[in-house]
Amino acid sequence: MESGTDQKIPVIEVQVNDELDTAGVARLTALLHDAVQLRPAELVVDLTDCPFVDAAFIGLLLDTHREIRRSGGLLTLRSPSDRVRRNLRLARADQVLAVTGGAA
Repeated sequence: MESGTDQKIPVIEVQVNDELDTAGVARLTALLHDAVQLRPAELVVDLTDCPFVDAAFIGLLLDTHREIRRSGGLLTLRSPSDRVRRNLRLARADQVLAVTGGAA
């Protein structure tokens, strides 16, 4: 008989609709932490409607990536804009984080 704690939530999606500067990161930190605590197989951060991210948000993504990997999950960024993708590339976070959709 399987224990309920052995089962994983397949996917949790977090949609980001605001610029993610230091103030926005403060609001999102607890949400991402709570999502990771649910131990999903995949945590998707949808950046389709996010016009800007700064270094604080990229740091939060990297911390979240490390945290979810420890529980066997995957963090995926969905559809970042060209501007967001450029910031990820400049920080070399695109070499660590899974990025799907959006500009090529």
